[in-house]
Amino acid sequence: MNENHTTMTETLPTEATRVVGFTVAGTRCEGTHFPARSDALASAAGRPVVVLAHGLGGTRDSGLDAFAESFAAAGLDAFTFDYRGFGTSGGDERQTVSLAGQVQDWMAAVDAAAQLPGVDPQRIVLWGVSLAGGHVLQVAADREDVAAVIAVVPMVDGVAAMRHALAAHGPLTLLKATATGIGARVRANMGKPTMLPVVGKPGQPGALTLSGAYEDYHSIAGPSWRNEVRADVGLELGTRAPAQAAAKIKVPLLVQIADFDRSAPPRAAALAAFAGRAEVRHYPGDHFDLFPGKPFHGPAVEHAVLFLKRHLTPAAN
Repeated sequence: MNENHTTMTETLPTEATRVVGFTVAGTRCEGTHFPARSDALASAAGRPVVVLAHGLGGTRDSGLDAFAESFAAAGLDAFTFDYRGFGTSGGDERQTVSLAGQVQDWMAAVDAAAQLPGVDPQRIVLWGVSLAGGHVLQVAADREDVAAVIAVVPMVDGVAAMRHALAAHGPLTLLKATATGIGARVRANMGKPTMLPVVGKPGQPGALTLSGAYEDYHSIAGPSWRNEVRADVGLELGTRAPAQAAAKIKVPLLVQIADFDRSAPPRAAALAAFAGRAEVRHYPGDHFDLFPGKPFHGPAVEHAVLFLKRHLTPAAN
């Protein structure tokens, strides 16, 4: 069990789900437990559990419930959580993206999910979207209790993402973003952090400013979501390299790629999938098109459920 977290506590907002608290390095984080609605995938040791988390600046109430409910309907428990500094989780440095810190949060969240009632602690599934699609590769490579991994429109290579952004935005925009990030990092080190919108409309400030990104993110935004991150986020994302961890994954891996993804480079995702010997599903859409209300949400969920049933259904006695 991760030494940075303590025994979880629970409250009961509804009969169907419950909020679960766990701690990471002394900070309380919160997740939501969606109990399986059948024992279709149960073994003598319990049911499998899917742990889900969001991408850049995302919160668990922003589009993840629909995925979790689908997994629960298929016979898996599901556990969504917020990173430190985001949503309803604690943390003094609000809206700050730390790649290493979020991986640490993942480790603690998986430990918490393994303690949920009725769960088989050796059949844990990692499900991550966008930025978290890279996190799950790193986490799976370092754990022995993970049974399967699903990476959805994953952002797995910071250098490739910068090249992708250069093609989409042009060099001037990228230079401005880099200068903004460097200035923000200097001010943050002086105790004066500056913030940047997660999404903005084209020509406006924001970490994501491609056409449609503002509307797409707001269409899934939940009540705890805030449209801001610390402005040095670009420098942090530039160090992204979880694709290297894919080759170390020994369990079934599903990578779901949006072929016209303008935010997370599809080629980088495909290379990581090849390294991880993954099953790959392609969708002719953009980065947000696998979320609820979008054209490929249904197929993406169906493919994920079929993948998990194929690999997690207990063998007949």
